[in-house]
Amino acid sequence: MNGYFQLVVNERGTGLCIYPPAEGGQFLDINEVSNYLQRKNITFDITAVNSAIRNAVKPTVIMLSNQQVYPEPEMFDVKITPDAMQAIARFYAPSVGAPMLEKANIINDLKQQKITIGIDEAAIDAFLAHREYCKDFVIANGKMPRQGTDAAIEYFFNTDLKVRPTLKEDGSVDFFNLNTINHCKEGDILARLIKEDPGENGINVLGNVIRPREVKKSYLEFSNHITLSPDRTVLTSQVNGHVCLVEGKVFVSNEYQVENVDNSTGNIEYEGSVLVTGNVCSNFSVIAHGDVEVRGVVEGAYIEADGNIVIARGMNGMSRGKLKAGGNIIAKFIENATVEAGGYVEAEAILHSNVSARTEVNVLSHKGFITGGRVVATNAINVKNLGSSMGADTVIEIGVDPAIKEKLTSLQKEIMEIHKVLQQIEPILTTTSQKLAKGEKLAPDRIKYVQTLMIANKQKKERLQICNAQIEEYQGLLEANKNASVKVSGEVYGGTKIIISDCSMTVKDTMKYCRFVREQGEVKMTAL
Repeated sequence: MNGYFQLVVNERGTGLCIYPPAEGGQFLDINEVSNYLQRKNITFDITAVNSAIRNAVKPTVIMLSNQQVYPEPEMFDVKITPDAMQAIARFYAPSVGAPMLEKANIINDLKQQKITIGIDEAAIDAFLAHREYCKDFVIANGKMPRQGTDAAIEYFFNTDLKVRPTLKEDGSVDFFNLNTINHCKEGDILARLIKEDPGENGINVLGNVIRPREVKKSYLEFSNHITLSPDRTVLTSQVNGHVCLVEGKVFVSNEYQVENVDNSTGNIEYEGSVLVTGNVCSNFSVIAHGDVEVRGVVEGAYIEADGNIVIARGMNGMSRGKLKAGGNIIAKFIENATVEAGGYVEAEAILHSNVSARTEVNVLSHKGFITGGRVVATNAINVKNLGSSMGADTVIEIGVDPAIKEKLTSLQKEIMEIHKVLQQIEPILTTTSQKLAKGEKLAPDRIKYVQTLMIANKQKKERLQICNAQIEEYQGLLEANKNASVKVSGEVYGGTKIIISDCSMTVKDTMKYCRFVREQGEVKMTAL
């Protein structure tokens, strides 16, 4: 039990009985006693009262005044927590013979202080059953809001861009069984929307509603050959074909199949995926919004796909051929070609080509090699043999996604321009607000001008928040690329240039089984 105090009024005057704590209770606080006496307009010697509190080992009476005061009834103070989710009562003992509190008194007093929600009658009963003074009792509790959950979409096909081809025992790659295309049949469920849960409102002890955080809604986006269920939560394929996810949109199409891309077909542009069972000849183009699979060879042609590009027998670009994919590019070999992949690039050999991959480049077959040209990746380049004993210029670059770096620079410029505009607008709005506060009247055209500025100010601040969030996201991506590396599991030849982020080195002598990383502002070679 905590220590507490009680007014004593008798023929000698007014005194204070100090009760020391028991069973590990808290000692009296002189400030609490002082506040009580001051509220009751009772004169006292604070030094004497403080001394009595500190020295009391049993109930001790200290006289405050030779004047008698009116007996004080049992009372309590209430404090509301800063978030208004709890009301905490602290009770004070009555003078001897003075009225005691009843349950109805306590509840009425709480309501007079606008505490109407979550009154804990059990806590009040507990106090009334075992009166303890100068102790906190939580006698009202608000209800916290139940936070909801954002909507989510569950996909029933592979959306991962990191699928790898199978490596055979002899070190070659099985390009005929890649399983990189998501086939689907009529009636297959492709995606399901798990709707958002908005949560439930809470309420504090003062009766104010507390709303949960706003949740994100989501919708199923899809193209042709797909059925949306009546409740708009399930996507089902209408045809036999393949399914892919392109920029958040589920896409199903029948596969367009040809033997060769040549004079008999002309250039091909197709909304779905394209399968070429033979070859793609020079000067022709294949553009698909799904995947492109070529089971023969590609000559000096142009192939573009929003999804993956797979070339089973390789490509000789003849210095004019180009591959461009939103996903991965997999080929037996790449020679004298330009290659751009939004995912990874996988080949058994890359010769005299300009290759760019947003994630990584892997050339790891039994005789895999990169010779000549320039190969760029954001995260890693893994190769068996790198460079050439004949001295062909070979440049390897990793660590920075050029597209992200360009977007980051653009956003930083935009933020600077927004700040300039805000610096011009905000002083005008502040001055106008001050004039209105003083009762000054503005001309109609001035009012219209200020309203235009207010709208512009709001729009710029909203755009600023979006830009800052995007910058944070892009900086996180760039930060994640600090661990980029070039891994050579065979030989790297002298003359090969390695660039990691903003650092570079040229390999002087042939080395084996090594890894190139960026450390302390330099490109360094370590053993595997």
